[in-house]
Amino acid sequence: MDDNAKDPTPDGRPALGIGMVGYAFMGAAHSQGWRTAARVFDLPLRPAMNAICGRDADAVRAAADRLGWAAAETDWRALIARDDVDLVDICTPGDSHAEIALAALEAGKHVLCEKPLANSAAEAEAMTAAAESARARGRFTMVGFNYRRTPAMTLARRFIAEGRIGTLRQLRATYLQDWLVDPLAPMTWRLRKDSAGSGALGDLGAHIVDLAQYLAGELLTGVSAVTETFVRQRPLPSGGGTGEVTVDDAALFTGRFASGALASFEASRVAAGRKNSLRIEVNGDRGSLAFDLERLNELSFHDHTEPAEAAGFRRILVTEPDHPYLEGWWPPGHGLGYEHTFVHQARDLVHAIAAGTDPAPSFADGLRVQRVLAAVEESAAKNCAYTPIVD
Repeated sequence: MDDNAKDPTPDGRPALGIGMVGYAFMGAAHSQGWRTAARVFDLPLRPAMNAICGRDADAVRAAADRLGWAAAETDWRALIARDDVDLVDICTPGDSHAEIALAALEAGKHVLCEKPLANSAAEAEAMTAAAESARARGRFTMVGFNYRRTPAMTLARRFIAEGRIGTLRQLRATYLQDWLVDPLAPMTWRLRKDSAGSGALGDLGAHIVDLAQYLAGELLTGVSAVTETFVRQRPLPSGGGTGEVTVDDAALFTGRFASGALASFEASRVAAGRKNSLRIEVNGDRGSLAFDLERLNELSFHDHTEPAEAAGFRRILVTEPDHPYLEGWWPPGHGLGYEHTFVHQARDLVHAIAAGTDPAPSFADGLRVQRVLAAVEESAAKNCAYTPIVD
């Protein structure tokens, strides 16, 4: 049991005080997870949404009221210093992840950090070292790769680990969006390298790299990549001229796993007609698995050992009570959505903290993804040269 947990809540469970930094898109998603997890699952600790932090006092107070937080802060250092905050949830742009996480760990807090872990491999290494030191003091860390917690994706990992598709041969993954197709789409922090680290590569590519290594159960050892920025100047939101885009719009790369299996990846924010299209397929010598986020309650499975006359991909509706995470939700056939992945994330993190076990994905997992992203950037800078990844 976490020795930082506070006095029992009215239902008798010890409270785990949550403090969150950031209240935009990811802040809203994480808030949904913290609000809902203990209402759906039988948790050993009850998350207490004690404080949220943002720079604009009026905006963060409004966000606290809307999202269900008890208090608002305008300085993340003040949030970390609060006695009623046991866990710091970081939902800010990547340029602040390292500073906030390192300070929170030094203060003896657990940390949940949105992906990608940092803006560089060097920052991620420092964060991972701090996490390992904090682990020895009973403090835990997790990276927010929420797509691992789609029930169909978790089921796919189970099938692969059980040998249902045999020896891994190939994996292909794409993550496509179209919100930057219009050259007049305005500048945001996501289009500046100093705040975002990279573009489609870090924003979308980080997800599919993590999923690839999670499903395969092994690491990528090298990549060969190309990236492109199609629109290099975009209008400033203020209307006063344009700003330079310093990150990629799209990234394509191939890779090889430690076993020798091959992988291919595509991440784009300029794929017209694609809103949030994540697809992944894994091929082995005994079968294949495929997942499409736009059909997120389904997993496609092909058993290649069956007679050819009846073999083929079949649809598994992942809504049964014995499927991952489904024990807390609705009767079979009643699907879940994107927001539920954040509920599952909160569930798993609370269970790990209460049990004193390492949450997954860890900061070390986040560092391994960061090293792949760095190798992709290096390969692209060297005109697609094969770049090894040193773990």
